[in-house]
Amino acid sequence: MKKRIILSIGLISMMLFLAGCSQVNKPITAESTGFWNEYIVYPLSLFIIKVAEALGGSYGFSIIVVTLVIRLAILPLMIKQIRSSKAMQALQPEMQELRKKYASKDAATQQKLQQETMALFQKHGVNPLAGCFPLIVQMPILIGFYHAISRTREIANHNFLWFDLGEHDPYYILPIVAGITTFIQQKMSMAGTAQQNPQMAMMLWIMPIMIVVFAINFPAALSLYWVVGNLFMIVQTYFIKGPELRNAPAKNTGGAKK
Repeated sequence: MKKRIILSIGLISMMLFLAGCSQVNKPITAESTGFWNEYIVYPLSLFIIKVAEALGGSYGFSIIVVTLVIRLAILPLMIKQIRSSKAMQALQPEMQELRKKYASKDAATQQKLQQETMALFQKHGVNPLAGCFPLIVQMPILIGFYHAISRTREIANHNFLWFDLGEHDPYYILPIVAGITTFIQQKMSMAGTAQQNPQMAMMLWIMPIMIVVFAINFPAALSLYWVVGNLFMIVQTYFIKGPELRNAPAKNTGGAKK
């Protein structure tokens, strides 16, 4: 039942995402129609405009402030997701032992494996779907904010620091910083797991490269959003996984000495 609920929410989020993508080049206004525009993108766009007005017309500072506000608002979901991921990671050795024990591919053995796995989750109070729900909830918010920035006409008419918000960064500083901060944030999030999972190790490099390519081709306002969001995530990950991050080098060093 829970899997069906998670799947349904995921499908709804994907529909909202696709609906937004189909109108990505259309400015967002009070006259924009559709659930995605009326209840997600336009309110976020209006929020950016009102914050900019309160900050003396600076849309660059507005993007920074609104990004931080949204990240703080979804912080409890992120904490829950990280804790769930850590709980699942702690159970990996026992899960691997179960897979070895029930290595046969016949239906009866696989059914027994599922039963033993669920018993393991219940024993430790771990819900394997708990990490998915926070991610599904926050995705429409983050995607909506992305669309609000790219579709708010007022943003494109202003500049910030050395760049125009509606144009590409002429010196490519923001795209490079966006790529570096994406790498650092992912490196911190994957601490202790990337070595065990080659696919995760590959994503550690692919994602920053993709972000740099996108940031070079997209307006600088979006690059600013990525950089601020990444910096927040770096600080957040440090405080949530601080002890784990500090102990990781020591463990690796100890292993080398042995």
